[in-house]
Amino acid sequence: MRLLVVNAGSSSLKLGVLDPDGEVVAATTVQRWDGDRHLAPLEEFLAGAGPVDAVGHRVVHGGPRHTGPVVIDELVVSYLWSISHLAPLHNPRALAGITAAGALLPDVPAVACFDTTFHATLPPAAATYAVPREWNQRWGLRRYGFHGLSHAWAARRGAELVGRPVEELRIVSCHLGAGASLAAVRGGISVDTTMGFTPLAGLVMNTRPGTLDPGLLLWLLEHGHVPPAELADVLEHHSGLKGLSGTSGDLREVLAGRDDGDPDCALAADVYLHRLTREIAAMTASTGGLDLLVMTGGVGEHAAPVRAAVGAALGHLGLAVDPARNDAVDGDADVTAEGAAARTVVVTSREDLEIQRQVRQLLDG
Repeated sequence: MRLLVVNAGSSSLKLGVLDPDGEVVAATTVQRWDGDRHLAPLEEFLAGAGPVDAVGHRVVHGGPRHTGPVVIDELVVSYLWSISHLAPLHNPRALAGITAAGALLPDVPAVACFDTTFHATLPPAAATYAVPREWNQRWGLRRYGFHGLSHAWAARRGAELVGRPVEELRIVSCHLGAGASLAAVRGGISVDTTMGFTPLAGLVMNTRPGTLDPGLLLWLLEHGHVPPAELADVLEHHSGLKGLSGTSGDLREVLAGRDDGDPDCALAADVYLHRLTREIAAMTASTGGLDLLVMTGGVGEHAAPVRAAVGAALGHLGLAVDPARNDAVDGDADVTAEGAAARTVVVTSREDLEIQRQVRQLLDG
């Protein structure tokens, strides 16, 4: 099966074609994609990439209805539009990608693969909010979790790197990029995660604050007289590392500022690492211990200082990172120091391979 993978971001469009063995035979990123009426880049890519047998779309939110991949039809599209308010920055763009690909490949089966799927296995104790049960039932309130495609791949690939079945390991998977989340993986399934009903919760991110005291938000609305629309914009686009440091929010820029003596960047880095190490430790409570820490995403793969800081802070969990291995990382790697009780590995994010796996399972029956 030759698979076209479509990943529509907030402004970009990532396209890739995988051969049956998972090798990328063609790939491109359209940095500024104007949506489903902007067919030319997709059409040009397909002309050069050759025919495909199926299309796999990354969709952030499947809502309460879709807890696994699904063949896309009009009913699926209608439902995804109806829950677009759950992921207003992501789902409409994914739907634009679905529409565009459908217009150019009307006879090719298309499958939606959801970032929320991996966390559909959260036990009730981890998924349930302590608000009135009528609210949970009426509005489908729960902790959905995100980055599931990345976490699923990272956990399996990490297990391969240490030569053990994923089902035997207690894993904390760290997807660290502009958006960031952790997953507690036990027996090969997600049993806890840091994001919740929306992708705003959990870790400090480039422009998002992570978990906040809800009373603080109520205070800002009532006493700070911050309009709801402004509050939403600030929480999505102007908080996190960007808000604390005054930079773009890119961690590389923050760390460079810290090293140059900028106190705001130093504080931002400290807050980021404090929250990250605290939440990794919290995830081990849900896994019942730690055998393997997996680092993936742009920061997880490329920020050696972050990996080193995590290893140094969590030695009591059995972690230790070898400095030479850590600094030499280029692709998938084991960076565990000799004698460490838990392994630390770096895994290149390959959501496309997880999408291929899910599409193949679904279409093969």
